[in-house]
Amino acid sequence: MTKDPVCGMVGKEELKYEYKGHIFYFCSNFCRNEFQKSPENYTGQRYITTAVEGKKERKIAYFSMEIGINSHIPTYSGGLGVLAGDTIRSCADLKVPMVAVTLLYEKGYFYQKLDILGNQQEIPVQWNPEDFLKPLPNKVSVQIEKRTVVIQAWQFNILGITGYSVPIVFLDTDLKENNEYDRGLNDYLYGGDQRYRFAQEIILGVGGVRMLHNLGYTEIRKYHLNEGHASLLTLELLQEQKIKNEFLWDYETVRNLCVFTTHTPVPAGHDQFSYDLVNRVLGELVPLDILKMLAGEEKLNTTLLALNLSKYINGVAKKHGDVSKSMFPGYPIDSITNGVHSVTWTCDSFKELYDKYIPGWKNDPFSLRYALNIPKREIWQAHDKAKRILVDYINKEENAGFHYDTFTIGFARRATLYKRADLVFSDINRLIDISDTMGKIQIVFAGKAHPQDWPGKEMIKRIFSDINRLRDKVKIIYLENYDMELGKMLTSGVDLWLNTPQRPNEASGTSGMKATHNGVPSFSVLDGWWIEGHIEGVTGWSIGPETIDSGYDSKKDAEELYRKLETIIVPIFYHNRNKWIGIMQHSIAINASFFNTHRMVQQYVLNSYFI
Repeated sequence: MTKDPVCGMVGKEELKYEYKGHIFYFCSNFCRNEFQKSPENYTGQRYITTAVEGKKERKIAYFSMEIGINSHIPTYSGGLGVLAGDTIRSCADLKVPMVAVTLLYEKGYFYQKLDILGNQQEIPVQWNPEDFLKPLPNKVSVQIEKRTVVIQAWQFNILGITGYSVPIVFLDTDLKENNEYDRGLNDYLYGGDQRYRFAQEIILGVGGVRMLHNLGYTEIRKYHLNEGHASLLTLELLQEQKIKNEFLWDYETVRNLCVFTTHTPVPAGHDQFSYDLVNRVLGELVPLDILKMLAGEEKLNTTLLALNLSKYINGVAKKHGDVSKSMFPGYPIDSITNGVHSVTWTCDSFKELYDKYIPGWKNDPFSLRYALNIPKREIWQAHDKAKRILVDYINKEENAGFHYDTFTIGFARRATLYKRADLVFSDINRLIDISDTMGKIQIVFAGKAHPQDWPGKEMIKRIFSDINRLRDKVKIIYLENYDMELGKMLTSGVDLWLNTPQRPNEASGTSGMKATHNGVPSFSVLDGWWIEGHIEGVTGWSIGPETIDSGYDSKKDAEELYRKLETIIVPIFYHNRNKWIGIMQHSIAINASFFNTHRMVQQYVLNSYFI
């Protein structure tokens, strides 16, 4: 039985490929294409069978409503899903015995189309799961609105650079056994109304636990809930313990099984469902009085449920841990700052550079601290290659007339008001003056607004209006359909990464971490991870103070943004290239070496997984 070297699945005879005298067999065109792009990542590894064997050795079950594997598999919307994918990649690299669970979204999040005025149109994503995932024969069922809803499983294996594999189990209700409504329950990520969303969380939490047991994962030691969407799994575990322990509600055993990571400091980001809806859709998985004790008296708060039934709880940055404690006083909330998967988010030119000067960095990102020893000339050459790829893409797709040598600022986040993507347009004349007098500036934006986030959609339209007003003065473009592939080009190809959230709404943020792996310094509000990664003038620059009083407003942040661009950042870029490259080196050596998921996963292992 031949194994696909990319994912570990069974290869097909018709998809064989010869490389350096060896024959490789692939399970899909996608895997063959991935191999052809970078065969050195896969050759020489031992081909594994752990994806389908050794299930009892899997001790960690990682549950996430979204997981970002790549742009071809649209089962993610943004940061939460991309973080989940990066976490799983690092677990595969570090041989952490994990299995992951999520939903299979047949129409994805959405494909974003923007017209000339910036109006966002959401289009279903067209993809065929069979091109990327392996269907499994196993089926389980859950009760939704007193109907039996059957769930099947698909699998994708993340193969680590050490040859170890972490399987991802995708849950799917699009089966002939289900009615039309139930078949569509995994059509859209974060789609539909409260009823639809709650049904999805039943599938993920309750159905996910049942599916793992059905697949043979019977020795799970910890269930990691990546945000509150998965918290209903605690109720399924409670039921299991009740059966095992003579019908007693064994809360402590369930707590010892669960690890909970909360990701949002914004109250609206914590899912809440009325008990009328809960009773109608879920039924009485546990008695209502117990559920209210665990999840809140007025509504079922998924975050509160996870907090009450998890032994280890963490926020995703030091500041976010403190904010979470203030939101949920009395709970022992730790913090593990997020990271990104170094190999995934480092562009090809910098990978070659690190391979040359820091061998072993791929599985030891901490060694990137030696970036200070890389010759500055080669740092700049690697950056120039990445920038040319981005500029060529922008000019090809948008006919934007961007220039290779012009100072390029990047901003790509979810388009929602608190991210303040339009802060840089607070004083258009000031922006024009900086570009005219200190050195030309060009700016590239990207980001999707949630389909129901009307203020976020209006913000995109305002940015388009500002772009039109600046058309002959400052080159600015807003790229549509921000995804992982575009994110890689942006975070490696710009000269400066801009981030302007309203404090303290940035739980962590990871886009700046991706940029720093490519030597791109950040210019950011002191919130989330940047509080920990910022050294003024060394790894980048800050916008405003870390703490603000009640009278502080966006005008002050905008003023400091313009002042530092005008007097510090743009002059260094154009007139002190040696100093600029030094900042790039320190950004890699100090921040990329720490803000990676290898370090993050090691903290989870030591603090929660195996204690």
